[in-house]
Amino acid sequence: MTISRRTLLGTGAALGLLTACGSNTGRDGGGSGGSGPKLSQWYHQYGEPGAEQAVKRYAAAYKKADVSVQWRPGNYDEQTAAALLTDSGPDVFEVNGPTLDQIQRGQVVDLTDLFEGVKDDFNPVVLAPKTYDGKIWAVPQVVDMHLLYYRKSLLADAGVEPPKSLDELVDAAKALTTKKVKGLFLGNDGGAGALAITPLYAAGLSSVTEDGKVGFDDPAAARTLGKLRQLYADKSLLLGAPSDWSDPSAFTQGLTAMQWCGLWALPAVRKALGDDFGVLALPADGADGKPSLPVGAYGAAVSARSDHREEAKDFVKWLWVDGTEHQEDFALSYGFHIPARLSLAKKADKLKEGPAADAVRYSTEYGYADPLLWTPASRTAYQDALSRIIKSGANPESELKSVVRKVRAELDRVKKKS
Repeated sequence: MTISRRTLLGTGAALGLLTACGSNTGRDGGGSGGSGPKLSQWYHQYGEPGAEQAVKRYAAAYKKADVSVQWRPGNYDEQTAAALLTDSGPDVFEVNGPTLDQIQRGQVVDLTDLFEGVKDDFNPVVLAPKTYDGKIWAVPQVVDMHLLYYRKSLLADAGVEPPKSLDELVDAAKALTTKKVKGLFLGNDGGAGALAITPLYAAGLSSVTEDGKVGFDDPAAARTLGKLRQLYADKSLLLGAPSDWSDPSAFTQGLTAMQWCGLWALPAVRKALGDDFGVLALPADGADGKPSLPVGAYGAAVSARSDHREEAKDFVKWLWVDGTEHQEDFALSYGFHIPARLSLAKKADKLKEGPAADAVRYSTEYGYADPLLWTPASRTAYQDALSRIIKSGANPESELKSVVRKVRAELDRVKKKS
């Protein structure tokens, strides 16, 4: 089963749903042939043709070490977490994090010094969750994001403007729903998995505040999540689509007028629809809200158990800090993503016009990333409650009170380990 960079965003549990497979844990695989120490580098298995060959090509170009690339199928996060406890794991590895536990347990190397003179050129939204205790623990490789796609012609035919508020989105979805077309597709579960905490940010709130407190202990949270239930109750949502929200086919085949999807889908949407589409962030809700969308980035990290930590850091700097040509190639030649370096995103031809240019702007103006303190336990409690609110009509106020208690306890737990 293959996955792509889209799985790191928003859904939280996406990686956990993958069936674990593959048993390679040692430093095997063909090396680059460079002089110096042997380094093992791990990547999760991308679903994008050419990506594996590209990263092996980058490794082969590095001459200060013999870098062996492993392409890891299955539940990559679980594999790397287990490998970091052994002496046979990778030296350099791609990571959806690192997690707070991995940082607190000393399993990853501080990479702050690699950013000297260039830190401000990395997208600050994706750099923030890789920063803890004033130190940076991974180098962002590429930026992904979720977007709301809308079909221009269908909105025009219905006399509907692109929604600028969550209330307008609810109204637009209802107006666009016909016997053959639904107004909006947020995923076959009604949106709990794909949207996750994005509605909280659209309401001007957050999952966890900068000072480590629950960020949605506010009446605005219940108000906003109740509007997602309204979409479901209005029967404006497409449910039971042949492919789920991460695939744009429901949108390109005319099953829905609007769809929450990802930047990775933009080339396929453009191929199918030409210029007959636009993109938005999730519209703001309330006077204190603002448009919001999730952004994320896999990062390159160095294992603290590596016998060649300094050499591994040098390789990471060569590839993911200094290697701008490789970074742009990786972002845009085998899929459709934004380079983590702001200067590269600004000059990339494929990102200069139309919806792609809008997406780049949204990533910095409206983007958020899951904070390190938003742990899997907190995420699960919240998303379970959101699912009950959307699909079962559970009371948003009481559901969120329970989630706030659970998240507060989880925050107390992780802070004690600091």
